[in-house]
Amino acid sequence: MSFEEKLKKEASTVGVQLDDTALARFKKYYEMLIDYNTRMNLTAITEEDEVIVKHFCDCLCLVSKVIIPEGATVIDVGTGAGFPGIPLLIARPDIKLTLLDGLNKRLIFLQDVLDALELTAEIVHSRAEEAANNPKFREKYYLATSRAVARQSVLSEYCLPYTEVGGMFVAMKGPQAGDEMKEAANAINLLGGKVENVLEYTLSDESCRSLIITKKVSKTPAKYPRHNSKIKSKPL
Repeated sequence: MSFEEKLKKEASTVGVQLDDTALARFKKYYEMLIDYNTRMNLTAITEEDEVIVKHFCDCLCLVSKVIIPEGATVIDVGTGAGFPGIPLLIARPDIKLTLLDGLNKRLIFLQDVLDALELTAEIVHSRAEEAANNPKFREKYYLATSRAVARQSVLSEYCLPYTEVGGMFVAMKGPQAGDEMKEAANAINLLGGKVENVLEYTLSDESCRSLIITKKVSKTPAKYPRHNSKIKSKPL
């Protein structure tokens, strides 16, 4: 079975139908990911079937499980190798995407990917807490998302300041979301958020995943986000 056939089949299991253009773009993205990964640390997952399921289809769950309006502004905070932003853009090229990361060489890779795929996104080289205090980015996005490994209390301080009132922050998590939600309740409230839903799902390899959907109900106080050292040493 070809890469495109495998991906089309797997994507359908998470409720996403990909056309030929999207499938070709995903294949090119995969090829570039593996190529660049020999020169920089982008992902520990490189086997074709695993990338399709654990990276691409996991990210595509944002498309099938979260209602994202046509032309919505989206920021992927700490995007790394482009997850979930690039898969989201391939499936939904109508969105206005911003990819933010603190490591410039990753962003060079992502710009090369965007050029090869003939897609457009804004690339921002910055630490998350610094760009969130810039009026150009602060509370400018309908959807802020992250597939980062930080705990929810920490991740909320990084991401909710980007989210406009009425928009949402969606954190992509493993099966531990329930425990994280309890410790993050105070932080989310302080930052102007309200948890709307926690969606749990299982990928075809039987790995468990969660989406924590937080609605932005009020403006984030100006003192947040704090300096990175305080965010990590004294979570809200």
